[in-house]
Amino acid sequence: MAEAPDFEAALAAFVKDDRLPGGAAGVVYADELVWSAGVGFADLAARRASEPGMMYAIASVTKTFTGTAVMQLRDAARLDLDDPAVGWLPELRQAVSPFGPVEAVTIRRMLSHESGLPAEPPGTDWAVPAYHGDPAQTLGQASAIAVTLPPNAQHKYSDLAYQLLGEIVTRASGTPYPQYLREAILEPLGMESTGFLPLAAELSARRATGYNWRALSDELDPAPSMPAVWAEGGLWSCIQDLATWLSFQLSAYRDLPVRSPVLSAASLHAMHKPRYLADDDWTQAWGISWCATRQDDVVWITHSGGVPGFTSTICFDPRTQVGAIVLLNGTSGSTALAIGLAARARALARTRPSLVELPAPAPPEYLPLLGVYGRPGLGGWLIRLEWRDGKLTFTTPESAAWQVTLSPTSGPDAFSIESGGEPIGEYARFQRAPNGQVGSVHLMDTTWYRLERLGR
Repeated sequence: MAEAPDFEAALAAFVKDDRLPGGAAGVVYADELVWSAGVGFADLAARRASEPGMMYAIASVTKTFTGTAVMQLRDAARLDLDDPAVGWLPELRQAVSPFGPVEAVTIRRMLSHESGLPAEPPGTDWAVPAYHGDPAQTLGQASAIAVTLPPNAQHKYSDLAYQLLGEIVTRASGTPYPQYLREAILEPLGMESTGFLPLAAELSARRATGYNWRALSDELDPAPSMPAVWAEGGLWSCIQDLATWLSFQLSAYRDLPVRSPVLSAASLHAMHKPRYLADDDWTQAWGISWCATRQDDVVWITHSGGVPGFTSTICFDPRTQVGAIVLLNGTSGSTALAIGLAARARALARTRPSLVELPAPAPPEYLPLLGVYGRPGLGGWLIRLEWRDGKLTFTTPESAAWQVTLSPTSGPDAFSIESGGEPIGEYARFQRAPNGQVGSVHLMDTTWYRLERLGR
C-alpha cells in the first residue's frame, strides 16, 4: 500500500509523543485489512518488538461482542430488549432504586448506558486494582447496588451494566457467557485469535506486556494483573481478528449485504444507530453497545477500552467502508489516533472507484408484488414497488430521495417498514383477488391500487 509509510509514521509519532512502550494498528477497507504495523516494544525487558500479530487486552471493546450476543438472543426470541433486568436477575430486587421501580432498568437501557446503574460493581478500587468481575459475586451483594440516576434520564457509562448483561446472556441461552461468545460469534467469524484468559498456549505466547502510567521518569513498570473479567471488558485479541470484526460490521452496508450466521444486516444497523446523546454538544451518542462520534461532518461508529496496562480503540465509517484499529500496551487516549488513521483512509477511499457487485435477483415469491400502485381519488399519486439493492423498496417519481424499504414478517403478504421516515415500524399489507393476483397494498394508512396493463 503506497500510503503505508504515512500510516506508520502517524502511529510511531503517537507512541513516541505519549511516551508509550509500543502498539499496533491497522486500517480496514471493506473486507480487507489493507495496512497494519507495530511500533515500539511489546515487552521492554525482553526487547520484543511490537507486531500486528501480538495479543492485547481490548478491554471495553468487548462490550460490542456482548451487545451482539444480546441481539442474537433477541432475534431468536429468547429475550426482549425492553425486558426489565430484574426479570432475568431476580437478585436485583435487593438493589436500592430511589427513582422508582427497579423494573425501569431494562436490557435496552443497559446496552445504551442509560440505565442509571453505577459505573462499577461494588468494591471496585482501581488503585489496587480491586474489581469483582464475577457476576455471581456481584449479584450476591446486590443490596450494595444503588441506581444512581433515573433510568433514561442521561448518559452514564456502566461496566456493571455490561457485567450483568453477560449474566443475562448466560441465563437466556443456558450456556456460560464465555462459551456462548466463542461458539455463537468468534468461531463463526473465524476469529481464532480472540478469547478470554486463560488463553491457549500459542496465543499466550503472543501476549504483549501491559505497562503502567509513566510516573516521574521514563522507566515504565509492568501494570498489575487485572482481576478476572468477562462481558464488560475481558477479551484479548489482535489486529487481524479485529479487522475481521470491523469487516463484519461494514458488511451490513454494502449494496449486497453479506448474509451472516452471526447477525443480520438489519440488527447490525440497529446496533450502530445513535439513539441516546452522551453530551450537550451533540458530538457523541450511544447506540446498542457502539458509540457514534461526529467529527468534521463524519459520524464514526466507535468503541474504546482501557484496563491497567492496555488501551484500545476501533472505529469505522459505513458510507466509505473504512475503519481503523489501535491497540496499545500502555495508557493513552487512543480514539484520536484511530479516527485520524481512519480519516486518512476515508479520504483515499473516496477517490477509489466504487466496488461493482452483481445484484441479487428478486426472490420468486416477491415478483407478483412488484409494480406501480396509485391513489386515483387522492391526487393521482403513484408509487413503485421495486426490488432494489436486495430489498423490497417503494419509490416515487415525485421525489428521487423518498424510499420506503420493507422487511418480511411471518406472513407472506405482510411486511414491516424498516426505513423511510415517518412510516418506520409500521406495516405494508398486500391484498389479493380471489385468483391470487395482488390487487392493492395498505401503506401509510392508505390503500394503493396496483395498476395493470389492459388485456393482461
